Amino acid sequence: MKAIIYHRYGTPDVMQLREQPVPIAGRGQVRVKVHATAINDWDWTLLRGQPHLMRLFSGPFKPKIPILGTEVAGVVEALGEGVTRFALGDRVYGDLSEAGFSGFAEYVSVPEKAVHPMTANMTFEQAAALPHAGLLALQGLVGAGAIRHGERVLINGAGGGVGAIGLGIAKAYGCRVTGVDKASKLGALNAMGFDDALDYEETDFTRHGQRYDLVLDAKTTHSPWRYLNALEPGGRYVSVGGYLPKLLQLSCVGPVIRKVTSKQLKLLALKPNQGLDTLNNLFESGALNCIIDGPFSLADVPVAMTRFGRADHLGKIVISVV
Repeated sequence: MKAIIYHRYGTPDVMQLREQPVPIAGRGQVRVKVHATAINDWDWTLLRGQPHLMRLFSGPFKPKIPILGTEVAGVVEALGEGVTRFALGDRVYGDLSEAGFSGFAEYVSVPEKAVHPMTANMTFEQAAALPHAGLLALQGLVGAGAIRHGERVLINGAGGGVGAIGLGIAKAYGCRVTGVDKASKLGALNAMGFDDALDYEETDFTRHGQRYDLVLDAKTTHSPWRYLNALEPGGRYVSVGGYLPKLLQLSCVGPVIRKVTSKQLKLLALKPNQGLDTLNNLFESGALNCIIDGPFSLADVPVAMTRFGRADHLGKIVISVV
């Protein structure tokens, strides 16, 4: 099979398209013929081996995971012994961050719990855009954020995969939603349905005076105390990603703030693949807007990864494998 591999940390040019053995479906595993995959922060972080703390997981000197790719959508084409949830030909998708990654390939073998049935109306490209970013948005807004009908919601990093899906979820709750991203994306944010769009280089949402009931932040860059300025009394701030030092501060300070103020600051610990039934239902209802950047070919993964690193993409960068 063809796969994108890398054997040293670095920029996207260390990634190469190579022939690799087709993986065997072991006990409790399914082998999936990958039709589409997508790029997210896991892939970018593991490729570069930065921050260096990540190398405790990925290998101190060279990568232990030669094939990246966190999200996949495809067709079950082999069953390992003991598999009960799936049959040959089932269309599935899932987040492989707890199953060895390896989505940048024509085939992947993973535990059956790492994938989930797709809905009939979902394309493979749409499905690949959903499992990681979609659950960050769902678990961040509905779970940790306890979103309520009619609230004022702000999404920072609104032009990425989390923002596009988060918008649909918040709109399903009848919320007024503000998106924050770079100036070049503001027109697209308005077209997607955001009620307001802010250029983060011109407007610091923690200081411009507007307050929100719920903030979902995919690009946490400020100290925790700054975010209190953006919250109404009883407001909730949920980070689903950002700069490691700020995330560490948030994890330490958040519980203290909850005890001494009426506001809540939370760092989401994603539960992979938990809530995909809900995403399926939201998709079928038309609430989710899967904005796809691409699709790119498997050979163009390094190009797509460079685009991701520059944050030039709108929505989710998707790779079409078939």
